[in-house]
Amino acid sequence: MRTLVHSVRLLGSASIGGDQRDAWALFDGDRVGAVGVGGDLPSADATVDGADGCLVPGFIDIHGHGGARAAFDDGPDAVGIARALHRSHGTTRAVLSLITAPVDALAGRVTMVADLCESDPSILGSHLEGPFLDPGHKGAHTESLLRAPDAASVDRLLEAGRGTIRQVTLAPELPGSFDAIRRFVDAGVAVGVGHTDADADTARRAFDAGATLLTHAFNAMPGIHHRAPGPVIAGLRDPRVTLEVIADGVHVDLELIATLFAVAGDRVALITDAMAAAGAADGRYELGGLAVRVTDGVARLEEGGAIAGSTLTQDAALRNVARAGVPLATVVHALSTQPARAIGRADLGTLDVGALADAVLLDDALAVQRVWVAGRDA
Repeated sequence: MRTLVHSVRLLGSASIGGDQRDAWALFDGDRVGAVGVGGDLPSADATVDGADGCLVPGFIDIHGHGGARAAFDDGPDAVGIARALHRSHGTTRAVLSLITAPVDALAGRVTMVADLCESDPSILGSHLEGPFLDPGHKGAHTESLLRAPDAASVDRLLEAGRGTIRQVTLAPELPGSFDAIRRFVDAGVAVGVGHTDADADTARRAFDAGATLLTHAFNAMPGIHHRAPGPVIAGLRDPRVTLEVIADGVHVDLELIATLFAVAGDRVALITDAMAAAGAADGRYELGGLAVRVTDGVARLEEGGAIAGSTLTQDAALRNVARAGVPLATVVHALSTQPARAIGRADLGTLDVGALADAVLLDDALAVQRVWVAGRDA
């Protein structure tokens, strides 16, 4: 099947310079067969008039927990429901984030995700957000289940994942964390510093040990102080580090996010951290066994009031950050190319010739009009 999308502003394709108007892309089977600007259009089985909208690489969410009232922790059917919601908002591929649970339960969920990866390539693997987190920065994680990492638990989880664990978040100040970082990195897992009380020096040591991510920067970690710069500054100063950001305007002020892009624009990955309430109504939910109340789209724990994930979708994040003044090409990079790089999938997140034909067509208001996964309508 050859599909031609024409009359678009094409972003994310180095094959024609990365940002071109009056452009077109040809999807040949599951790959980008050709791209171009103006001129004669190639023949195709199906033709889509982009109406001067934007054609961008499919969004990649490396940190999200669910949507449409379904959580990724709850099994294959729930994964399918939540993924369908986010796919309709442009997220063509995703890492499934699993919340803190006993190690044996987490191992079972990691195995579930590994099985899904075999049948659905749009599922990129799992992200363990816990249990190796600081109780003082637990956010919406069950405190009694948090623990320091030990070799047996790390190996148990890696074995269960069969090579599909893509990311793990941990607090590097916990005993055994540096050994765990090295063990995860040796197994091909990207390690994120997060839910932590680490100061800047401890974060730097974690990055030197192999950690390459800052999990939802600014949230669940010490902030920036002029005499105590904390892990955010350590991440900003280290070119090896990708900084995750939740751009819903609740977790982090959008002006601050625009400033973050100005300092480290090509190292920002926009994530959703979405929980089951994404794409669903306000009301009562559960996250990792904890009661959550969603009011006006903001999710908070019923006990204590901590923010409990988000109700964000990646297209909304795009619009929020673009409105804050960040150039559109930079925002698209943060939704596609950089998340892919952060988990070692440099083959994803572009519309270069030969790349997988994952694409999103946006209108002038940056609303999703059409989504393709591997060249097929999603």
